[in-house]
Amino acid sequence: MDNQPKRYIVESVTKAGARFRPSDWIDRISSWDATFAQHRLVYSQRLHPILLGGQKMLVIEPELKTANRQMFDAVMQFIERNNLRVYVQYPDGELEEFTGDNAPVAAGEDDATA
Repeated sequence: MDNQPKRYIVESVTKAGARFRPSDWIDRISSWDATFAQHRLVYSQRLHPILLGGQKMLVIEPELKTANRQMFDAVMQFIERNNLRVYVQYPDGELEEFTGDNAPVAAGEDDATA
């Protein structure tokens, strides 16, 4: 069974435990990769909100890095600047704090580009 990290999950809480404001930051960031169809905003599969344990969180799929490296870097810089809690999620659903050494890798991406 492949137990490589699947994707990034970003909590709306700083590493110090404070709630991050503004409360709609996840929707704002998600809109960077969204499209507008049938009079509505449609989030992409690469960057989107999710409800996990009753909390809204930001999902960053590793494919965003290969499809739009500049956007991926901008999102990660935002997260770092604001000291937000980041996890990696494994295929079995387990969450682990993101350390930099356990970054998710997109299909077809080798470790040299990660």
